[in-house]
Amino acid sequence: MTDPSIESSEDKALIRVLVADSTRMNSQLLADVLARDKRFQVLETQLSSTTILAVAASEKPHVVVLSPLLESDPVLGFQVARQLRAAHPATRIVILLDRSERRSAVEAFRAGASGIFCRSESLKLLPRCISCVHAGQVWANSHELKYLLDALSQAMPGRLPGNTSDVSILSKREQDVVSGVAEGLSNREIAHRLKLTEHTVKNYLFRIFDKLGVSSRVEVVLYAFGLTGASVVVPSAPSRKPRARTVVAASKPRKGSIAAPRLDDASPDEPASQKVVPL
Repeated sequence: MTDPSIESSEDKALIRVLVADSTRMNSQLLADVLARDKRFQVLETQLSSTTILAVAASEKPHVVVLSPLLESDPVLGFQVARQLRAAHPATRIVILLDRSERRSAVEAFRAGASGIFCRSESLKLLPRCISCVHAGQVWANSHELKYLLDALSQAMPGRLPGNTSDVSILSKREQDVVSGVAEGLSNREIAHRLKLTEHTVKNYLFRIFDKLGVSSRVEVVLYAFGLTGASVVVPSAPSRKPRARTVVAASKPRKGSIAAPRLDDASPDEPASQKVVPL
């Protein structure tokens, strides 16, 4: 294995991808598809949770493409995703799903995935998915985003969507912090805007998490946009073509739309970048 600290400038320009599908054959198939794209450096495929975590620690992949089914355990991949996000917050995760179902989609996002790639989609879209996720964007279709919004609505009954009276749940300063998160600002940028320390901003975020009953910045952003009654804008796709995806990047959302935020882990330290981008 190479030492990421001594890689060449050419290697630094490549997107390092670790593939861990449910079987070695599937992993190799995905790796072969990605290897044909000059943007990627495909790391050795891994199948066990132990080796995935070990390679992630030594090779520092930019993106991990991960199946929930590992070692004959249908949910072990979600556990590995959580461990990856906790140990390597800069690493982006794409979860491979057999079908775009509510339970698995919500679980993937909650585990820290920045993208969901269904096996029903053409493998030709996988390189684009990985590139978008590496750029800090979200790869998800309208159904998957709705699953997440529905789950959030159930977790916070009566608050979403558009119940502006719920703004009283938060103090004025907490509302200011939520606004900063919704704009995609980092803790440092929020602290600079509000003339606070980063530590104070982090404490506010933990308090906000507790009041709203959420566990991640993405849920804070969805809550913030839910108070406005905004709707998710997802381009429609013609029949017999791959489903349109919602791709989001760092910028201001379009007027009248809700930007789907980057889906980070439960840590309040990372910004939630956002923008609805037409495909």
